[in-house]
Amino acid sequence: MFENEDLRLLVTVAECGSFTQAAARLNYTQSAVSRRIGSLEQQAGGALFDRLPRGVRLNPAGRTLHRHALDVLERMARAERELAVLHAGLGGLLHVGAFATANMSLMPTALRALRDARPEVEVVAAEGPTGALMERLADGALDLAVVSDYPSGLPQAEGVTTTELCEDELCVALPRGHRLAGVGRFDLCELRDEAWLQSAYGDRPTLLADACARAGFSPRKIVRIAEWAGKFGYVAAGLGVALVPSLAARAVPETLTLCRLTDPELRRTLHVALPATPLPAALELRGLLREAVRER
Repeated sequence: MFENEDLRLLVTVAECGSFTQAAARLNYTQSAVSRRIGSLEQQAGGALFDRLPRGVRLNPAGRTLHRHALDVLERMARAERELAVLHAGLGGLLHVGAFATANMSLMPTALRALRDARPEVEVVAAEGPTGALMERLADGALDLAVVSDYPSGLPQAEGVTTTELCEDELCVALPRGHRLAGVGRFDLCELRDEAWLQSAYGDRPTLLADACARAGFSPRKIVRIAEWAGKFGYVAAGLGVALVPSLAARAVPETLTLCRLTDPELRRTLHVALPATPLPAALELRGLLREAVRER
């Protein structure tokens, strides 16, 4: 309803107690101040100042609007300061996202380094599957996300750019008492009779389906389990086996063993996804993610 400049004029006139003095302070003409205050009073539904023989003073309606004007102008000034700091990369909020296994070690390592280097940056973290993270980037809800092409390829989103971060080998989790637990590296076809724990399968291509096809078999059974804790629990109970990225190795329970496979294509690619105009702090975090990869 009210323009910020008109609110600023109201505050200045109240401080000066005079249209003429307010005009001089703001480099307006006295008639321009009178016109704008008159227009503001029309918007407010009545007079805001008592006109005195020497100057003006706020009336009750004016004092009410003046109180809100001070609040609005302070909030806008604070927003301007925070935005300036944010775009300079010196602080502000940074919204980041990652899929589950990237949040086990990779993202926390980079965020700890960002906190040490830029303590004035406040990070808001989120977790989700790659498709959802890409959508949130496109919608402007995230400033950076770590995404991957597992299990069904890397999705695209308008206005979002991706750069490759690293490759991550896919191993297989077996119960410690499994006949292949101590064999070392082996071919995937050795597991042709096992049930597989997988969050998605059959409705679109997946790395597991492609790998099984290369090994010359189709999985006997797919048990759709999405969360890693559930997959590990099912494996420990002997109800199936699961592909596990090496990024998640430290989270594998002691009741399981993680085995490598001979198929060289059983790996996924991690990417850093950014909006078209990334924040400086997001670019710094991308660099720290690369350092975290090198230190793994």
